[in-house]
Amino acid sequence: MENRFFVDSEHLSPEALEKKHRLETDPSFRKNHMEYLPGMERIQSDVCEKVMAHMRAYDSSKYTARDVRMALEHPNCSLEDFKALLSPAAEPFLEQMARRARNETGKHFGNTVYMFTPLYIANYCENYCVYCGFNCYNHIRRMKLTPEQMEREMKVIADSGMEEILILTGESRTQSDLNYIGEACKLARTHFRMVGLEIYPVNTEDYRYLHECGADYVTVFQETYDPDKYETLHLSGHKRVWPYRFDAQERALRGGMRGVAFSALLGLSDFRKDALASALHVYFLQRKYPRAEMSLSCPRLRPIINNDRINPQDVHERQLCQILCAYRIFLPYVGITVSSRESAAFRNGIVKIAATKVSAGVSTGIGDHESKYGGKEPTGEQGDEQFEIADNRSLERMCGDISGEGLQPVLNDYLYV
Repeated sequence: MENRFFVDSEHLSPEALEKKHRLETDPSFRKNHMEYLPGMERIQSDVCEKVMAHMRAYDSSKYTARDVRMALEHPNCSLEDFKALLSPAAEPFLEQMARRARNETGKHFGNTVYMFTPLYIANYCENYCVYCGFNCYNHIRRMKLTPEQMEREMKVIADSGMEEILILTGESRTQSDLNYIGEACKLARTHFRMVGLEIYPVNTEDYRYLHECGADYVTVFQETYDPDKYETLHLSGHKRVWPYRFDAQERALRGGMRGVAFSALLGLSDFRKDALASALHVYFLQRKYPRAEMSLSCPRLRPIINNDRINPQDVHERQLCQILCAYRIFLPYVGITVSSRESAAFRNGIVKIAATKVSAGVSTGIGDHESKYGGKEPTGEQGDEQFEIADNRSLERMCGDISGEGLQPVLNDYLYV
């Protein structure tokens, strides 16, 4: 990520502009990204050490066509086989990988595709992440939903037939504190069978509180597992602390969450190493918490407000398909989500091969489901979006398209008894 992606704004004060430039140009001005901040919980876990040892040692260029053929012939995919399937040597074998992945998906998930939608309830943020539209130095319309506005948005989503919602906020502990998020969970539980969270990482007891409020699972994007690259992309804020973010899913499981989801944002660093680390993060935690539900996604960078040049570097659809197929072959029981960052054509194809979950009726803005999907005129009170989506199909349209592919759209796969 080069400095051409940094965006200045005429709306910044001279003091803020000076601080922003110092953060960008003077590494000594930035806090150590490996040091915990006050109040951040440390847990004793060996998962990070295991993941990073494999990632550091991974040389994707050493694998050959013979390694890939052997990996595809083995009935069970070993860790070494998985590394071969992620390598450039596997690109000519994409068709064979897709067939193997499709067989594994059918064996463990049948022909179902699970549906959900995200609801952004606030876009205030206290981090400076250079690729994100919500970053604290980007001039956008900031907004947080009131309980009444949440109720209206959730009703529009629920009336569409959706039974799972993913609640998201910008990473501001001031504007979106735990009580605010907890109240959103309680409200969501009255409308939906499943409630997920994608918020700033918190401590174990905080996750326990949110679970008691109605949250079922937690999604955290590590963004990139490369700590050195991470340091250059996250210049200030709590998100800058790499190890605290890494352990978020494990803290969530210790706090009682039923499931956790993992992802790197492909295009920020070496995408093959990030894909390896994401899967190994799941692999090692799965062995430590065998009853927990876990899922993977691999979104790519998308353009943001005030900067349409942000796009994934060297991660094309063919590479993305390779990663998803490798995920399915290596982790046959794990759910794989493909978001609306990807095109409708790509998502229609990948659900027949490896993906088991897709979003529909998506908006990454604040408070605009009523106008987008509820048939009402925009009020002018909406908050700006985090990034541009590529697939804006409604739930009804998505279900029709999935059914047209010979698959069964599913709105709920879990019942509380």
